[in-house]
Amino acid sequence: MRHRLFIPAATALLFALAACTQDELAGDNRLPEGEYPVVIRATGLSVEATPLAAPSTRASVDGDWQGVTSVALKMGDAVKEYTVTASTDFKSATLSRENDPHYWTSRDPITVSAWWPFNNANITQMPAVKVAEDQSKLADFQNSDFISAENRKVEFNNPTLEFTHRTARVTIELKPGTGFTSVAGATVSLVSLSADNGNPTAIKTYNASGNTYEALTAPQTVAAGKPFVKVELGGGTFYFRPQNDVVLEAGSRYKYTVKVNATGLTLEGCTIGDWADGGGESGEAEDLGYIYDSNTNTYTVYNADGLMNVAELVNGGKTDINITLDKNIDLTGKAWTPIGTDYDNSYKGTFDGGGHTITGLTFTTNDEFAGLFGWLNRAGTVKNVVMEGVQITSNQIYGGSIGGVVGSSWGTIENCSVSGNVSGTVYVGGVVGVQIGGSITGCSSSATVKGTLNVGGVAGQTSFGATLTACYATGNVIIEIDRTQNISGGGLVGFNDGISLLACYATGNVTSTGSSTGKVHIGGFLGNNYTTVTACYWKNNHEQGIGYNKENIVPEATKVDGTGVTWKNAVDAMNTALQNAGSKWRYELKGALPTLRKQ
Repeated sequence: MRHRLFIPAATALLFALAACTQDELAGDNRLPEGEYPVVIRATGLSVEATPLAAPSTRASVDGDWQGVTSVALKMGDAVKEYTVTASTDFKSATLSRENDPHYWTSRDPITVSAWWPFNNANITQMPAVKVAEDQSKLADFQNSDFISAENRKVEFNNPTLEFTHRTARVTIELKPGTGFTSVAGATVSLVSLSADNGNPTAIKTYNASGNTYEALTAPQTVAAGKPFVKVELGGGTFYFRPQNDVVLEAGSRYKYTVKVNATGLTLEGCTIGDWADGGGESGEAEDLGYIYDSNTNTYTVYNADGLMNVAELVNGGKTDINITLDKNIDLTGKAWTPIGTDYDNSYKGTFDGGGHTITGLTFTTNDEFAGLFGWLNRAGTVKNVVMEGVQITSNQIYGGSIGGVVGSSWGTIENCSVSGNVSGTVYVGGVVGVQIGGSITGCSSSATVKGTLNVGGVAGQTSFGATLTACYATGNVIIEIDRTQNISGGGLVGFNDGISLLACYATGNVTSTGSSTGKVHIGGFLGNNYTTVTACYWKNNHEQGIGYNKENIVPEATKVDGTGVTWKNAVDAMNTALQNAGSKWRYELKGALPTLRKQ
């Protein structure tokens, strides 16, 4: 931007022009060519200023002309750079040009447009409003302002031009609430913004003074219910979600006063006006419990509410989002709804627990699919999560698929463990109720599992193309026999009809109550088996490892008796089988029973 010196004579000319009368002009209102340069008094931008923490270099954002040295001025098709000379109080300015200015050709009003900033390489075009993504520095905040006067009439005898802001201004005032004694050091951002004209979808605000934060945005509307104000403080992230659409209009200032509580944000009020106080609204805002990365479509969850909120998102149609746990999650006292309640909204993303623990998952339901996940799509993955102390009960009398991790799965389950109690009727397993295709790898369960048909320590049933590799169950399995149904139950899997079962073991006791007129197949390892079983072991109250085995299948399922076969023997055989299969999973015997690790 070029800086021009203001010529005092221009001001004198301005007053001289204002004193002209019709008698001094040509009879038809025409003026002598090239004798009356256009000099304009610029007004507007007057607002209640916010004190800034540092000297301003460009302060029209605060309602004055300090720091604005020139504007683009358009008359007809011609655009020229005009020098800005501010008044002593910076509330108005004189626009003039030393060389080759615009000229009055008559005393009739003229139509002009003017704007700042402008592109020196193409001064003829008013630039689109495009603000900075990071406005945390004063200069970046100030330089995000755009001012203009568009198609305004200017009178010969009173040549004034009122400018307005082309941006909207948002001010956030933070106050400490419950759980906080101070809000110092907060990071405040505006989110869910429009990307039109290359604008950022999130803006980091400027800490104007104390606990007051400001940002300038392009005019737009933020839809009701979407996160709008984001506050990061004390290791937590809090959001304000407006109850109504937020219409950010050019030249308007929106001031939000919020309390930061340990449980979320409380909106005390919002004032709206022409960069001054106006009307208001109030409402509540909560900590959503997650951070969203639009680049990876990933929701990073750090508390129980966050997990419940992302479950709601999936069940509302966002089935392909990725979910990552950043911290251990305590769901104690929370009314849980499984992620992906049925086939129509089955989960298609990747859930990565990051090795974190979910405790206190407790619910009783009549729904057909129950677990941390209800239904896992063939494109979905659940991995690296510890489920501790689950209490899941399904009263679905016509069946269902009930598991500590997933009820019904077509996808990939890896490195998950479950403890607690899982109870249902049909297809009940410690990890998964039924695995239809896909794979279960490196998973374990110490949960007590109870059901009537197809009940197993890890899986109630595997079928079609399902594989089960390097998994074990140490919890008890209880089969409440239905008097008319065919029954299958086992320490590891109730009904095994996938394509392979490799290097797995079970140690929990398998017991049953009642009798049935149908076929009852119960084993210490498997209830029914219809597929290849390689390098697998069991040790519990059953001498029979498999209740029913399909003809011509010779399974490698061996009981650990402590003499002829020990757990050392079992570990060696299982690891050899895993190595031969190209698996990275291995068993190690550091205690009484083998445990898993991934190389």
